[in-house]
Amino acid sequence: MPTTGNPVLNLSVFAVFVLITLYIVYRFSSRNVTASDYYAAGSSFTGAQNGVALSGDFLSAASFLGISGGIAAHGYDGFLYSVGWVVAWLVGLLLIAEGLRNTGRFTVGDVLAFRMRQRPVRAAAANATLVISFFYMIAQMAGAGGLIALLLNVTSKWGQAILIALVGMVMVLYVLLGGMKGTTWVQIIKAVLLLLCVTLMSVFLLGKFGFSLSAIMQQATENNKLGEAVLDPGAKYGFSAMSKLDFVSLALSLVLGIASLPHVLMRFYTVPNASEARRSVVWATWTMVIFYLCTLVIGFGAMALVGTDKIAAAPGGENSAAPLLAFEIGGAVLLGIVSAVAFATILAVVAGLTLAASASFAHDVYANVIKRGNAEPRREIRVARLTAVVVGILSIIGGIAANGQNVAFLVSLALALAASANLSTILYTIFWRRFNTTGTLWSIYGGLGSCLTLIIFSPVMSGAKTSIFPDIDFAWFPLGNPGLVSIPFSFLCGFLATIFSKREPEMTAKAAEMEVRAISGIGART
Repeated sequence: MPTTGNPVLNLSVFAVFVLITLYIVYRFSSRNVTASDYYAAGSSFTGAQNGVALSGDFLSAASFLGISGGIAAHGYDGFLYSVGWVVAWLVGLLLIAEGLRNTGRFTVGDVLAFRMRQRPVRAAAANATLVISFFYMIAQMAGAGGLIALLLNVTSKWGQAILIALVGMVMVLYVLLGGMKGTTWVQIIKAVLLLLCVTLMSVFLLGKFGFSLSAIMQQATENNKLGEAVLDPGAKYGFSAMSKLDFVSLALSLVLGIASLPHVLMRFYTVPNASEARRSVVWATWTMVIFYLCTLVIGFGAMALVGTDKIAAAPGGENSAAPLLAFEIGGAVLLGIVSAVAFATILAVVAGLTLAASASFAHDVYANVIKRGNAEPRREIRVARLTAVVVGILSIIGGIAANGQNVAFLVSLALALAASANLSTILYTIFWRRFNTTGTLWSIYGGLGSCLTLIIFSPVMSGAKTSIFPDIDFAWFPLGNPGLVSIPFSFLCGFLATIFSKREPEMTAKAAEMEVRAISGIGART
């Protein structure tokens, strides 16, 4: 197994970053007086600030560790994640951002329940948010465990499990202290550091090979047992009909999932108006373009200088490619810096996820279902913080179970869940007047239930060497990602349930109001 330098030095760099960001979060904690402050930072951020924070919210362990590792192991097929995630922001820009900002306040449930029966729709939206956030957080926790295990050179499963638990506690602390405003500033700082980190690493690598990407790829093929096959499609997904379907399913989930993620959608409420929401997406998109171009260089650079065999043998497997490359080109100091940035990436993303999950339960279920809209703001915030602790504990358990899996692939499952439960429901709600409460419930639960069922009975869970439970086999669904089936199914459920259910005349006026508000912004909540 490759050496990773001085663990004390690695942890020192990491600890300095954690202390600085915890101080920043603490400084903002006293300003969380109202629910708007805690959930949406009082809508006080500009489009540029929120755009950088959006990129910080999404550029997770899957992006930095998982995609770099996927490219280092599989070449061309690993880069497909990057393409899908960049294109996906166009869906948010063109269809989601403006209408969502104009019709909601804190959560996705605000939009979905605007012209529907409040209690069942808010409960359904909260359930979907909790499940999606849980799956997404599992991926981040698995990435965090592998990263810290690499820093400390911990190889035992029990040792890595303890590390995941400790990391999870730190992440929950961010949310308990800072709310949306503190979390947003951590995400902005982290996004800037991450971009600087990957850009400098990419420039160094290109300079080392005479600023020739072809030279990097040529040496990379010599350090991968697949040889030049990694430069062409098929190294991971192959050429069989089932492999092609699996790739199409993955691509569909990647492109449609981002604009459906609760913690990404929640960010549109931190800006004052729809115009700034659109600016946010533009800023986030350009940030993504720069970042994912750099991951291409870093992934092939890791393949060229470290080699896929060493990467596979390291704690964290494929997820260790970027840190190992940092050690190869800059020694223990650069490894500590890159690992600290990667850990900051995980911290910021999990903080956003935890905040979205806790806000959804506290605002949609507690305040509007249990208390019927009469909850005290301070008590609502207290419920949100308690929910954050519970979600954190569950994600730690899930992260321990999924430790060693490629985090980019795990995130793709969360994206499939998000697109299945939320995308059809949001689009129908904003653009289809006839859509009603029955259609909303069928769309959410039909998409979420079908996606969960197919994941459980897929090779992800059992029946393969790479499964979470490799020693048993109860898989009957052949695809690794269920998006190809579950996403269209959710659209179909929402459509048929609406068509074959009774109209809701009492909701007609609200539908007209929502349409005007979504398009023009007149009367939008601030």
